[in-house]
Amino acid sequence: MDDKIGIQRGLTSYGDEDFSLYLRTAFIKAMGYTDEALGLPVIGIVNTFSGFNPCHGNVPLIIEAVKRGVMLAGGLPIEFPTISLHESFTYPTSMYLRNLMSMDTEEMLRALPMDACVLIGGCDKTVPAQLMAAASADVPAISLVTGPMLSSSHRGKRIGACTDCRRFWGEYRGGRIKEDELKEVTGQLVPSVGTCGVMGTASTMACMTEAMGMMLPGGATIPAVLSERLRHSEETGAHAVKLSKMKLKPSEIMTPAALKNALRVLLAVGGSTNCLVHLAAIAGRLGVQLDMDAFNTLGAETPVLVDLKPSGKYYMDDLHRAGGMAVVLRELKPLLNLDCMTITGRTLGEEIEASPEPFTQDVVRTITNPIHSGGSLVFLKGNLAGNGAIIKQSACSPDLLKHSGRAVVFDSLNDLADRIDTIKDVNKEDVLVLRNAGPKGAPGMPEAGYIPIPKVLAKQGVIDMVRISDCRMSGTAFGTVVLHAEPEAAVGGPLALVENGDIITLDVANRTLTMDVDAEELERRRAAWVPAPPVEGERGYRKLFVEHVNQAGEGVDFDFLTNRPFTAKTP
Repeated sequence: MDDKIGIQRGLTSYGDEDFSLYLRTAFIKAMGYTDEALGLPVIGIVNTFSGFNPCHGNVPLIIEAVKRGVMLAGGLPIEFPTISLHESFTYPTSMYLRNLMSMDTEEMLRALPMDACVLIGGCDKTVPAQLMAAASADVPAISLVTGPMLSSSHRGKRIGACTDCRRFWGEYRGGRIKEDELKEVTGQLVPSVGTCGVMGTASTMACMTEAMGMMLPGGATIPAVLSERLRHSEETGAHAVKLSKMKLKPSEIMTPAALKNALRVLLAVGGSTNCLVHLAAIAGRLGVQLDMDAFNTLGAETPVLVDLKPSGKYYMDDLHRAGGMAVVLRELKPLLNLDCMTITGRTLGEEIEASPEPFTQDVVRTITNPIHSGGSLVFLKGNLAGNGAIIKQSACSPDLLKHSGRAVVFDSLNDLADRIDTIKDVNKEDVLVLRNAGPKGAPGMPEAGYIPIPKVLAKQGVIDMVRISDCRMSGTAFGTVVLHAEPEAAVGGPLALVENGDIITLDVANRTLTMDVDAEELERRRAAWVPAPPVEGERGYRKLFVEHVNQAGEGVDFDFLTNRPFTAKTP
């Protein structure tokens, strides 16, 4: 197989390889290819354009640039479609379909005759799905993202999706802005195609992908609509041809040490909590386990350097103008595994040394002058955290990092939607708890953990409360929000045992999340707990999902897609 190139690879099983190649050649010639073209290395290009995916609105232009690069380097570019997911256009949540996209991509990487592949992703779940697929198929592949959108302005103030989306919606719910202003700002929040222009999940995954070596240097931060994005795409296409000859596989790049570099960058950029789930899934495809206790240690020594929303004040286009990931990696250099191989065939240390010289800017801080220290993300333990829960302390209200309050429990997403605007028996000291919204319970672990402030409190000016759930929140969101509590309530995890009025204590400094209920009472509640009955008539993908999805700590991947037993840990 290795000595074959292009369309000679992976011949269809007819029992006669010569006939298979003859038939394939006859059909591909219908596309107008010459024998000379068909003798070249084939570079597959994953086309994730969709009319339902504004984050990928520039994909057609990117594909043309990639094709140009492939042809200039002596390869034959062939694009093919896969599932495309956009966060706000996917019911019930894009996370529900991430694994399906990874399966689609993996099987196409295995099935189609290509020597290397360019994975064009962007929106939140697309890059993780593609990296999961690449890890499993283990064929030469290179990541290329669509890039962040530009920032905009509203009434003289700079804004951008989607941290400001949530801020304006909160203002509207609290009665501080009217519907006409909300409508006005809606036309300004997303001024161009591309992914969210803050350090949300898409931007964080792009930065982590560059840090782990699966992307050409500089690619993470280039805005979607700049000509530079197309030049980078052309370079990616050209490099894919080199990659096909180098035969450098994802498993040789996404090593435990490289994954640790990605986790280090996640912390330093003040990145999305979702990326812990995604990295656990990518690592799990490689037989690598995320060690969350070690992650807390990593966090304690990794300050937040990037002053971007939601942890700071700037936007992704500012980070790019400040020098992009090269500046971040150069500052983190003493803390990184520099011997890790990258997609270029050079080590991360060599790429950092070859990066442009830094210049004066205030978007990326120095290690001695960070915007936050002590870990942007924290792993919590305790009798309410179960196997663990996550909080993004760099985006929390400082006065709520240690807090005790009365539990106000919502039993499901429907219960939350029905009561959040009408509930009266609630005060700002209370702790809002949402359960049965995890991988199996929702299903799909939606981004509902950013529980709205009850309307009665929002109108009083309350903008943050301690909120706890077994689901996720958008990487663009902010607030004192505890997420990913596992096992989830739907399978009998600790959140299933909470009752209204229980006193819950969050102590981020001590990494604990507890409820003031003794062990004997918890055992009594556990014995009385009854799981929800299965949905009648469940079939197809939903049935597969609910029966096989893992918990957050294992990446919410399907059990039959993971590589077990674990052979290594990271960080």
